Amino acid sequence: MNPALLQALRAALGAGHVLTQPEDLIPYRFDGTAALQQMPGAVVFPGDTEEVAACVRLARAHGVVVVPRGSGTGLSGGSLPLAGCLVVVLVRLDRILETDPKNLTLHAQCGVITKAIDDAAAVHGLFYPPDPGSMKISTIGGNVAENSGGLRGLKYGVTRDYVMGLRVVLPDGAVTFLGNKCVKDVAGYSMKDLFIGSEGTLGIVTEVLLKLVPRPAARRTLVALYDSMEQAAATVSAIIAAHIIPCTLEFLDQMTLRCVEDYARIGLPTDVAALLLMETDGHPAAVAAEAERMREIALAHGAREVRLAADAAEAERLATARRSAFSALARVRPTTILEDVTVPRSELSKLVAFVAETARRHSLLVGTFGHMGDGNLHPTFLTDERDAGEMHRVELALSEIVDETLRLGGTITGEHGVGLAKKAFLPRQFDEGSLALLRAIKQALDPEHRFNPGKIFDFPTPP
Repeated sequence: MNPALLQALRAALGAGHVLTQPEDLIPYRFDGTAALQQMPGAVVFPGDTEEVAACVRLARAHGVVVVPRGSGTGLSGGSLPLAGCLVVVLVRLDRILETDPKNLTLHAQCGVITKAIDDAAAVHGLFYPPDPGSMKISTIGGNVAENSGGLRGLKYGVTRDYVMGLRVVLPDGAVTFLGNKCVKDVAGYSMKDLFIGSEGTLGIVTEVLLKLVPRPAARRTLVALYDSMEQAAATVSAIIAAHIIPCTLEFLDQMTLRCVEDYARIGLPTDVAALLLMETDGHPAAVAAEAERMREIALAHGAREVRLAADAAEAERLATARRSAFSALARVRPTTILEDVTVPRSELSKLVAFVAETARRHSLLVGTFGHMGDGNLHPTFLTDERDAGEMHRVELALSEIVDETLRLGGTITGEHGVGLAKKAFLPRQFDEGSLALLRAIKQALDPEHRFNPGKIFDFPTPP
């Protein structure tokens, strides 16, 4: 990297916050995405918005590409560095700036860990619902960049539904704040929504103003066991048809369940085809009634058994077991590729069956789990990236799964983002007009293509 740029960065941030040695850069050459890595030119750790803006201006002046990064837990290659780029790591921006119970808001810097947001809200009897599986390590800025979902998405929605304002550093180094604490605001375009889910391609989010909601007074957790995935899917459809919207409707297939039990040792049966984790929250009387109704529906649709968590501790163990699915599966083979596709709820059992059959045809090991309540499926390939033949079969299988997902009216990603990993699939979902609109927005905000270029989509090569 240009020595003059490095000197300027050290002057702006302090030498201790600029990494250039290869051995120091290694942890930043990859994110949570399997089988993808690239060495950056340098890594910097700004401490506030002004320092982020200074890094951006310096990189622009020296013609260097900028890739923003939080905790690096992303699963689509969104924060993967480009060769010779400047990686701007935002974990030092880790302060909660204000919790405002009167307006039900919380204002935080982008590097605050997601779970810390909810913990801070809980002090005031409030609740931040979005709960990605990485909530104990992912940053709120990364959640905004990827529009992260989570287990509670069915009832409460995703990150976008809770963002009221953003402070953003633009590609020219300018800083702007978008949004406010107002519940209603229709002044002009909804500019903040451009940056939610933009994966760092349009700007760097440095602060987030979040909506909070009252913390539920009661919660009940149930586990239903099935001899077929179709029975579990039918249960979900019947629960929704009964006008019950649980905060959680999660499932594990048999392979995932066995791995989770081997990992967590909480006494889950491993001889069932599917496990459905159901959770309802709200007023105690409503919760008790909904829990009983869900138990009845599950049994009516073939559940072998329905267990009710005895107390909050057992409920937390069950939720933790579901959150550990990725970690549990990752112990099986050297490489774990956690995928993310979503279909309408009514089509989920078809896609689960298709994934199993595709894995069989390609002689692959695949565990499947996900958010059955909102149709979000996570086929997880257990493989070895050193085996070129097996990795090729993984690519073929994934391509077939994506095509089937789209045939069923689904989307190539429900919560992980496009990044690099799914960039090739986006044209299968979007028509050329939609892709042209994406490129027009990128061109307008980042005409020099300096912010995380090559993620989500490519610009056509000029003739």
